[in-house]
Amino acid sequence: MIHIVFNEADIKVIKEAMALDETLQGEVTQIKDDYAMGPLGNIYIGEGIEARKQWWREILAGGDYAGKADGGEVDDYKTVAELVGTMRRDPEQLIWIWAAQNKHDVSGYYWLLKYMQEFQGRVFILYLNNLPFINEKGNIFYPNWLYEIPAKEFLKAKKLAREITLSEFEVDPDEWTKLCGENKGIRLLEGGKKLGQEDYDFYDAELVKFITPDWQKASKIIHQIGSKAKHTTGDAYLLWRLKVMIAQDMFDVQGKVGNMKEFEIKMKV
Repeated sequence: MIHIVFNEADIKVIKEAMALDETLQGEVTQIKDDYAMGPLGNIYIGEGIEARKQWWREILAGGDYAGKADGGEVDDYKTVAELVGTMRRDPEQLIWIWAAQNKHDVSGYYWLLKYMQEFQGRVFILYLNNLPFINEKGNIFYPNWLYEIPAKEFLKAKKLAREITLSEFEVDPDEWTKLCGENKGIRLLEGGKKLGQEDYDFYDAELVKFITPDWQKASKIIHQIGSKAKHTTGDAYLLWRLKVMIAQDMFDVQGKVGNMKEFEIKMKV
């Protein structure tokens, strides 16, 4: 069995669950890119793949994550080629795709589905959509991310595994193709597996809310979004959007506009 997850933190908890239940034994593979943001046009051919890589280079350049821009850490196409090879060589092999109710996991599921179609009947989904679990304190909660679920609770979650139907393999790729053709930069989960899209500046208004007449480090502004905003995204993206607005002379700035702790921002007087 091959378990597919979409976050690095998910790997640890899946492996902990394996230690508790031998029926879960298998490999864990991560799809690393965040398909909830960035360009999707021609995403399965060379032109679109390179355009997306170039976009990520721009986002990550000159900031806290600059070292990852060309480090080769993310190559989902290589990962999926190895997966497909394994599935073709071993007709008994199964894939379990784990996804929680968030735009990151659902976007990753949609991207992956194209490569799974030839294995219909051997690919299962565990979509933890609006399902209650018990946390370490014994309280009921509704997780947004797999890694929030205690390992022992995965023994209950495994009962949710179901085969991805022929109908889903027909309908879901069409939905994804439509999104890819809209040329927008942000995916948002509207409920179930339904994704909507917004333009690249979607988070700008949220960033502006946390910029005050007093100097604040960019890192503080960005981290407030993570803890207080309804819609959140990665620090690297928010740092990029701050820099875009700074380039438009929207705020006063002091310090070197690089890493998020190196410069401060305040409203223009």
